[in-house]
Amino acid sequence: MILIVAVDDGNGMMFNKRRQSQDRVLRDRIRKLCANGRLWVNHYTEKQFMQDENGMEHINVDDSFLNEAAPGEYCFVENVPTAPYERWVEQIILFKWNRKYPSDFRFDIDLTNGAWKLTSVEEFPGSSHEKITMEVYSR
Repeated sequence: MILIVAVDDGNGMMFNKRRQSQDRVLRDRIRKLCANGRLWVNHYTEKQFMQDENGMEHINVDDSFLNEAAPGEYCFVENVPTAPYERWVEQIILFKWNRKYPSDFRFDIDLTNGAWKLTSVEEFPGSSHEKITMEVYSR
């Protein structure tokens, strides 16, 4: 599976059971990444994609989505631990907000332990953030 995660400068993902931020341009980027594949999300994340007029054709919603995703399928993770699934992860796509938000839930895979290599970096302007950085990590 390919994980997609949005984090702040401290790897924070959530604060007080709410996503730290959301961005229309980021959702469009995720749609393009998954255009020829399948995107898995849970019910919490589904709401973020269904609020746009663009919707998403190839979205699968299941609260056990990390158990359901097959190799090569995308999983956008906002509010569940990922470390227990690391052995099945082929690639990690981090979208960085380039800000520090309050957080009480963080991305829990260590990208500095030598198991992951940064393979690409791209910056783009978002709708709510001046700059979003996309980092892709592979084994």
